[in-house]
Amino acid sequence: MEAEKKQLIKISDKLYEASKHIRILRNVSWSSTVREEFLASKGENLPVVSYPKVDVAPAHKYIAEVRKLIPSDFRFANWANAIADTLSNSAEMLTHLGKPEFYTYSQKLYGTPKNLLPDGKSTSLDLASFFEEIYDNISLLNLPHIDEKYDAVAIHDRMVVAVEDMFGPDAPAIIIDDEVSSKVIAGRRRIRIRSNAFFSDMDIDQLIHHEAYIHVATSINGHAQDKLKILSASHPGTTKTQEGLAVFAEFITGHLDLDRLRRLSDRIIAVQMAVDGADFIEVFRFYKEKTDNDANAYENTRRVFRGGVLTGGAPFTKDIVYLDGLLNVHNFLRTMVGDARADVLPLLFSGKLDIEDMGEMIQFKKMGLLKDPLYLPPWIKDIRFLLTYLSYSSFLNSVKLDNMKDHYRKMVCDL
Repeated sequence: MEAEKKQLIKISDKLYEASKHIRILRNVSWSSTVREEFLASKGENLPVVSYPKVDVAPAHKYIAEVRKLIPSDFRFANWANAIADTLSNSAEMLTHLGKPEFYTYSQKLYGTPKNLLPDGKSTSLDLASFFEEIYDNISLLNLPHIDEKYDAVAIHDRMVVAVEDMFGPDAPAIIIDDEVSSKVIAGRRRIRIRSNAFFSDMDIDQLIHHEAYIHVATSINGHAQDKLKILSASHPGTTKTQEGLAVFAEFITGHLDLDRLRRLSDRIIAVQMAVDGADFIEVFRFYKEKTDNDANAYENTRRVFRGGVLTGGAPFTKDIVYLDGLLNVHNFLRTMVGDARADVLPLLFSGKLDIEDMGEMIQFKKMGLLKDPLYLPPWIKDIRFLLTYLSYSSFLNSVKLDNMKDHYRKMVCDL
């Protein structure tokens, strides 16, 4: 047992060192001048983007060392090799910035809208299309428009209070930044807010539960894992679970509104458009139909094309993972509660991990290699509502709705 534990610690250390040389979002980011020039052209000229040359040789060196440390009979070989594969593909993706091959590796890391979900039948595109139909029906209700009236300073001030309450001395700095690639990006030490971004009142609570209580919390918890350092690294193998947890946090706290859900499903549709050959301008026009704000349409389009090919056919597919991850996390939580294993739920927040690795996390905990998370989101610390909701949700899943649907449609919808 002790030899196995030492082996795991060595492997984790090497994987962590490799991950330090792979910074995807930083290297696919665009400068603010690209936005200014594109909007000045009224959206008629393709953006002109350049990317840095990324030296990934150190990452490959550590990955090769990891492979040598994994004997064929090692019981955690699949776990270690899967992370090594992810880091290797990530490094290769960074060597092909702005080229068609970028998409080849993006598919391996994040999937595509038409990849099958765990049920073996549905796809992320199916899910997005289903939501689109729901939105079209709901739009008939003439719900009030939600204004984005809060600027970066207002978000900054609310965030400062939230993170100090949650993390105390471990609270990250809240910074307003001109060059942030998304509206908000969170890390262990800093939460950066794009200076020209505007937010609705619902956005504020979404960001606190999503960015601070999930992304920052798992970063701090992972950093505290001194024996399994790889759990402090954000890499594409953890993205689906991290974003799924973060969106579920919005949902279970009552802050996942229809506008937010539609933005997430629109991302999947936009990625598929680009996969099918739509260029930056065509996807920008797709988003312009959704909003009267050209800057927002640009930012949404940029997310799809960063790192990829602006003329279409080779996008960055990361943005499909939000709804896919939400589905995975929701079903995992529901299964654990249904099987009376709610005791394992805090392990999800032990660091940056893949939900598919929960079996290994349980074993690592038993071996004394995994520390309890320092910080948990409020809905896990007080788990009563979560358990109530998931128990009811599990029952609903067993109810056959066809007859009930017919009954209520005859009562109301057919009139």
